[in-house]
Amino acid sequence: MQHQVVSRDEWMKARLALLEEEKELTRRSDELARRRRELPWVRGDKTYVFDTEEGSAALSDLFQGRSQLLVYHFMFGPDYKAGCPSCSSVADGFDGSVVHLANHDVTLVAASRAPLGKLLAYRQRMGWSFPWVSSGDSDFNFDFNVSFTEQQQRDGEIRYNYRQGGHALDISPAPDPVVKFAGMCGVDAPTYGRDRPGLSAFVTEDGAVYHTYSTYTRGVDGLWSMYQWLDRAPRGRNEQGPPRFRRHDEYGRR
Repeated sequence: MQHQVVSRDEWMKARLALLEEEKELTRRSDELARRRRELPWVRGDKTYVFDTEEGSAALSDLFQGRSQLLVYHFMFGPDYKAGCPSCSSVADGFDGSVVHLANHDVTLVAASRAPLGKLLAYRQRMGWSFPWVSSGDSDFNFDFNVSFTEQQQRDGEIRYNYRQGGHALDISPAPDPVVKFAGMCGVDAPTYGRDRPGLSAFVTEDGAVYHTYSTYTRGVDGLWSMYQWLDRAPRGRNEQGPPRFRRHDEYGRR
């Protein structure tokens, strides 16, 4: 993209015009956050069992004594050899937030279907410390629309991000980036696509657990600290061609 080179005064005029749009976006974002908080709650009467570092746990146990729980649905299926590179990039920002969220009565946990031992080994490799649990064979991932069966995949009946079809992981044959990331996880593209990213929020009140919110795909962009920086860089995300990012311990490798 060819950019103009102008005087400081001309730049300031353009910058102030953009500032008004940024302020409007901030106000709109604040309004959407308020509307998220006003969503109705759904009481969770189903029992889910998670494998954690402290042993088996129910969903209510994941709150760790706090009243709010945020679960990041990390793409790490049972057959994966390593976690999804995209989710890994998102998760690089978790450790710095965990303590601040806890001080705001919020527990942050990552959940995946892979066995706990595999998750913890990968967490150690990445140098992370945030809580990570395995949903294993429970219905948790399926009920919150981040995991799907081979039959759903074959029948084209995957409903993800509140709609059926249309996601890159549903395209056949798989696009090159999907094939690349699947290979980085040690699986083929269909296996890779049976687990998806997302965020789900829960609250506990009067001894009951309620589901309050879930978001998927671009809905997790706001959690992706790398993208927040790139969106303010001169060339932005610069996503022409294959994805540039890798796991943070893979840069410099061929």
